[in-house]
Amino acid sequence: MLHTLSSRRLPSAPLLLLAWWALSLAQADPNATPTIQLRLAGDKRKHYEGRLEVYHSGEWGTVCDDDFTIYAARVACRELGYLDAEAWTPSAKYGQGQGRIWMDNVNCQGNEKSLALCNSNGLGVSDCKHSEDVGVVCTQKRMPGFKFVSNVGNNLEDMTVQVEDVRIRATYSQRKRVPVTEGFVEVKDGGKWRQICSQDWTPLNSRVICGMYGFPGEKGYNARGYKLLAKRRKKNYWGFGVNCTGTEADLSDCKLGRQVELKGNGTCEQGMPVVISCVPGRAFAPTVSAGFRKAYRVEQPLVRLRGGAVIGEGRVEVLKNGLWGTVCDDNWDMKAATVVCRELGFGSAKEALTGARLGQGIGPVHMNEVQCSGFEKSLTECAFNSEATGCGHEEDAAVKCNIPAMGFNSRLRLSGGRNPYEGRVEVLAERNGSLTWGAVCSDSWGTMEAMVVCRQLGLGFADNAFQETWYWQGEPSAEAVVMSGVRCSGTELTLDQCLHHGKHLNCPKGGGRFAAGVSCTQAAPDLVLNAQAVEQTTYLEDRPMYALQCAQEEHCLSSSATGASSTSYRRLLRFSSQIHNNGRSDFRPRSGHQSWIWHECHRHYHSMEVFTHYDLFSLNGTKIAEGHKASFCLEDSHCEEGIQKKFECANFGAQGITTGCWDTYRHDIDCQWIDVTDVKPGDYIFQVVINPNFEVAESDYSNNIMKCRCRYDGNRIWMYNCHIGGSLSSETEETFPGLLTNQLSHR
Repeated sequence: MLHTLSSRRLPSAPLLLLAWWALSLAQADPNATPTIQLRLAGDKRKHYEGRLEVYHSGEWGTVCDDDFTIYAARVACRELGYLDAEAWTPSAKYGQGQGRIWMDNVNCQGNEKSLALCNSNGLGVSDCKHSEDVGVVCTQKRMPGFKFVSNVGNNLEDMTVQVEDVRIRATYSQRKRVPVTEGFVEVKDGGKWRQICSQDWTPLNSRVICGMYGFPGEKGYNARGYKLLAKRRKKNYWGFGVNCTGTEADLSDCKLGRQVELKGNGTCEQGMPVVISCVPGRAFAPTVSAGFRKAYRVEQPLVRLRGGAVIGEGRVEVLKNGLWGTVCDDNWDMKAATVVCRELGFGSAKEALTGARLGQGIGPVHMNEVQCSGFEKSLTECAFNSEATGCGHEEDAAVKCNIPAMGFNSRLRLSGGRNPYEGRVEVLAERNGSLTWGAVCSDSWGTMEAMVVCRQLGLGFADNAFQETWYWQGEPSAEAVVMSGVRCSGTELTLDQCLHHGKHLNCPKGGGRFAAGVSCTQAAPDLVLNAQAVEQTTYLEDRPMYALQCAQEEHCLSSSATGASSTSYRRLLRFSSQIHNNGRSDFRPRSGHQSWIWHECHRHYHSMEVFTHYDLFSLNGTKIAEGHKASFCLEDSHCEEGIQKKFECANFGAQGITTGCWDTYRHDIDCQWIDVTDVKPGDYIFQVVINPNFEVAESDYSNNIMKCRCRYDGNRIWMYNCHIGGSLSSETEETFPGLLTNQLSHR
């Protein structure tokens, strides 16, 4: 039987991935090395890792971890067609297997051709339990041209499809479309591209191929045109069919179909080469022009991704009763992850991530123990347990999805930087009838624009946006400015989708070393304010001016306080704020210690000019009063269990907030207030914004805003319905001023 392996796709699936090995001597000499087959098995894994299993005497079994080493893992991985091994795992990390434990005390030198050639107790001789099943982690790259011929009997129904590569080979008329959605399906076997006979091909197979290439579904096509085209093409068919159920995330998860009867010249008797036509998500609608369509925004999705560094990945959040919440990772698998990806207009899932790998969410945990068939239109249609007892945000589920090949990074590049993650931004634009690289004007260039650039290039989050790049080494590779007036919301897929001047350029400073630049990072912090802490600690204080001199120097009072007598009083709306870092890296001030500003009155440093804004708005959005908080002391007040504090302001130490920790600004600290002396009684909106100037990079800015309803009667104040930005549905957020007031509580 034929066996081929994949060198390009990175599938991740709970089904078995089979690799077949047969030694020809085993048939000629009964005393030769026993014939075995290997496979990787287990849930929540990638295709190149898993529990190592051995097939012998018609039965699958496992390998014990006793005496197992990286050398044995290298032998196993090469036998499976991978270039090498990266690691091995003991104690049934990928779950306990079943059946016999075929091998124990395996001792390899590392250069053996098969695991069967390594020293061991002998096949079937073991004193282990399945809790000791060994796993291996192979390199992602496979051996080019890797091909096995096995004569192990009629076990085709147990084999999965393993090919070196898979592609959609577009016709000439389709090649200019971005992305390519239609064409012949070809697999690479033994270093050669081969067509698949359509004799037993089903729409379920097409669904899987489309998912691999980032498309959520498949559709029909003009078969007549392809039949005529196929007659003129040279045939080189693959010798097997494919049998997918439609829920697989990758072709390598599908079962191998029956062997195809190929006639003399390599054609299949009752078919033609397989052709598929895929339906892209609306954000990736194909276009023939050089640019891309405007960013697509779903009006009100039921599922969304947050905290991902690139397009098509993030923490899974679902909407329930107008409130966004997360999904617990109990039983989280590739089927559920693929349902999420397809629902959002992507293809199948590459990974189903657990343990809050892409950051922790806020609010409730809406779903637990999710079980999907794989054909649901939405994750909300899957079976799940609404009780999330014992599930915290440290167990938030996340996904990484396949997306179409849009060529996003072919029209954008960074130059002049000190590493691949930074540089001047250069775009490919048409000038004088030809495409040429040019600079981007740095006027109005900021963090949101940098975020789009980093995402488009697949480099993660924006760490910094530069309006001057003269200090980087080397002369600019593109002097002329070809794009100006760029304004982005931060959600666009490409810089072309942002507002800009188009062909009517306006850039007084020009480009060159003053062109726009960025630096990117793969992991970023994510600050979130504890809304409940604000709501529960709000109160009014009348404080005399003589006790507010330092605050006056730092402009923490309203303008009417200027010239006020020392015996007069100011009415202050005071509250505590608890700021958590739920991201994947520490939050640090942008400027170094040497540039912090010393304030003699309070005897402390300001590491950021403004860290938070506090505002009071009327119900129609007019600002009534405001305050601000300079980050004079960013430190770890408290941390989650098992996390060590890194930052402490005492003795002018380092400032910041560690991932998994929070900084508490108590209500009795100077400037932790809004001066409401001149505010009239009434109903208001109270708002807090963290990192308002985007001075420090974060993975998610939507949750930096907190809003509350506020009622002031001239003597007392009530704070209620506090919520974090992005935690409510768009409809609920829009009607926020009209929310019911039956939750009033006196503070």
